[in-house]
Amino acid sequence: MKRVCSALLLLPLAVSAVSASGGRDERASSLPSFGATVAIVGDQAFVGEPRGAKGGTVHIYRRGPAGWKETGTLTAPAGAPNDGFGTTLVSDGTTLLVSRIDGPTATDSAKGAVHVFRKNAAGVWTAAGVLQAGTRVARGDFGRSMTILGDVVAIGSPRDGAGAVYLYRRGTDGSYTAAGTLAGAELGDAFGSSLASDGQRIAVGAPSRSMRKGAVLVFGRQTDGSFKSEGVLLASRGADNAQFGVSIAIKGDMIAVGSPGALPITGQGNGTVGMVVAYQWNPKTSAWRETDAAVPFSYAGAGFGTSVAFAGNELLIGAPAAVRNTGHLYRAALGKDGKFTSVARVDVAGIDPGARLADVVAVSGDGAAIGMPRDGGGEGTVLFLGRSVAGTWSVKNTIIPAPAETWTAMTGAEVVCKDGKVKDWECGNTGLMSYLPISAIGGKRGVGLSGNWGWTDPETGKDYALVGRTDGTSFVDVTDPARPRYLGNLPKTAEAQATSWREIKTLKHYALIVSDASGPHGVQIFDMHRLRGVKTPQEFTPDVTYDKVASVHDILTNEESMFAYAVGSNGPGENCGGGYHMIDMRDPLKPTFAGCHADKRTGRSGTGYSHDALCQVYRGPDTRYQGKEICLGSNETAISIADFSDKKNPTVLGLATYPDVGYTHQGWWSEDMRYFYLNDELDETGGKGDAAKATRTLIFDFAKLDDPVFVGPFLGTSKASDHNLYVKGNRMYQSNYKAGLRIIDITNPTQPREVGFFDVEPGENSPGFSGTWNSYPYFKNGSILVNNMGKGIFLVRDRTSTVP
Repeated sequence: MKRVCSALLLLPLAVSAVSASGGRDERASSLPSFGATVAIVGDQAFVGEPRGAKGGTVHIYRRGPAGWKETGTLTAPAGAPNDGFGTTLVSDGTTLLVSRIDGPTATDSAKGAVHVFRKNAAGVWTAAGVLQAGTRVARGDFGRSMTILGDVVAIGSPRDGAGAVYLYRRGTDGSYTAAGTLAGAELGDAFGSSLASDGQRIAVGAPSRSMRKGAVLVFGRQTDGSFKSEGVLLASRGADNAQFGVSIAIKGDMIAVGSPGALPITGQGNGTVGMVVAYQWNPKTSAWRETDAAVPFSYAGAGFGTSVAFAGNELLIGAPAAVRNTGHLYRAALGKDGKFTSVARVDVAGIDPGARLADVVAVSGDGAAIGMPRDGGGEGTVLFLGRSVAGTWSVKNTIIPAPAETWTAMTGAEVVCKDGKVKDWECGNTGLMSYLPISAIGGKRGVGLSGNWGWTDPETGKDYALVGRTDGTSFVDVTDPARPRYLGNLPKTAEAQATSWREIKTLKHYALIVSDASGPHGVQIFDMHRLRGVKTPQEFTPDVTYDKVASVHDILTNEESMFAYAVGSNGPGENCGGGYHMIDMRDPLKPTFAGCHADKRTGRSGTGYSHDALCQVYRGPDTRYQGKEICLGSNETAISIADFSDKKNPTVLGLATYPDVGYTHQGWWSEDMRYFYLNDELDETGGKGDAAKATRTLIFDFAKLDDPVFVGPFLGTSKASDHNLYVKGNRMYQSNYKAGLRIIDITNPTQPREVGFFDVEPGENSPGFSGTWNSYPYFKNGSILVNNMGKGIFLVRDRTSTVP
């Protein structure tokens, strides 16, 4: 009897996103990966979500007249966040195996375990035991692959030395006992990374053998129940790093093997084309022979062959890395002689860039489950496909789970911090006016938050929050901070990718919105007068999109000069070395390029890259420059001070440096423009100097702009990484990632002291990049907008005025 094919598949290759500015995708490591594994048996399907915030989950679906519907979930006993329950799935309809592999530095050190579930007479899946290796090896990945052959299950542990496949036999009482081991040959082969079975055979992938060229070892079941080698499959073509054996499918006397890195492309560096190799058993010679290989039409680096599954007389093949990890799904017809007769793409519309379509594929009859673990804002979705009588595959259902919300909305009245807490949040000398989860401000599943800003309408007095999301911008009326009201959504530029970086500034009544690592996004310009009178949430469009730049890390504005400055630009357009791309905004709906400036003494690459900047008309103590437009660039390695009064000839005035630089990130003037406060984003994670002790804020005396003086550091009350800070009067408001909002008294500008806080990320306040991204303290009503990147927005009241 043919078994389900999800067990044939290796977990998808790891994917990380890195900004051109040297940042990192703050959310990638915590995404739940819904659809990272799938299994399907007849009218029942299983979807793994191994990295859930409250623990891994297996979702159970059943096909009915109206399509696929969720009927239940399974979790591990004593589940924990990111515990890996659901890493791999396999079922034969009555038994379900669920592997649980956490991270190498987590509680179980990626040793791995397999949970067994049995379906009872009522159709309910119940726990029936746990399988583990006899000697549990740290990072052994026991359960990375699995398959079922009647009363025997095989479980791969590819990092257990050379790799191993553990066999278990089911007894009459339904329990499993150890029944032997199939062992790998050479250390690092990753033997057991993938498994496939059909009837009396097991095929085992060892994709790291021989400089990652890879191999597949086939074992036949003997009459006494033991397994004997039927040979080793090696591709006749394939270079080092071919990863032959990453995926395997078996059907009777046919085996198909995925090799996503098989064929290097001349002249394209590390570019490769993947292939799927077919093999046929020859009963006369009792040997397997290679019969053909299928390749895609093009798409170097597409990962063709990362997943493969038989669907009758054809194969479904995943190429999840195609089009910058968006992914393609292929079908390949395979004749009885083992020759491919056609290869065609199965078109799937409406998926997110970077979705990794067909990272995993499972087939049963004329139904298929296709995993896309980075679709849906990065949290994963699953497609259920059906095949018509004519043989055409089409999407029947797209499964997008509801957003997982840690906290429900809190509105109606301020909750003053008492005994150091408001609900789950630690606090001091503050009050919570309201909290809205991301779903309440237009965010779908998988959507996170990044930069935010605010605007007070000078005519109506209304306060508006402008909240950057990974896929667009939310507008929220916060005039009554205890009762915020969502007004609508401005989506990202259609051609751009969703990304963790979105920044917003205002210029008069216009919002200027940029996004880094996004491709062709440009600068969206939105007239906020359009927010007046909005009664129900609207879907907005920008008034203008300035396209002389594409991907931009940040935007800054000066309302007195009516200029905007895009910094940290990359991609098509005039990037100005990542420095200042000047935009004349005197006619806001007809912006024009006004030139470049970059201080090449700064930046990690020596191009003058500016990560963030602040441009204002100077009214500080250095009389030589009063009335001039002075810009302070946080340029990765130092602060560059420049006079931008003459846009055609900006003049560098000075350079502010400090010891133990990690990443010169962002800062703000004191009200009198004498002092400048700077955060360094990477000094805490790097344990640099005083930052190894506590959050470090750098203080500078800019009494002379051409001779800045480093005064020293201010050390906070935790070790959290700092991100953005702003100054209002004698208070500095810091967004310190895991430590949340910190309120600092700078009445004595060189001796700051913390006087209040509101921690939006419960837990340890250690270095790292989760929690709050930005706080905006300038609303007329006195509230402070604080975000949690993965949860929602808070409106907080500063109650530090009574602190002695």
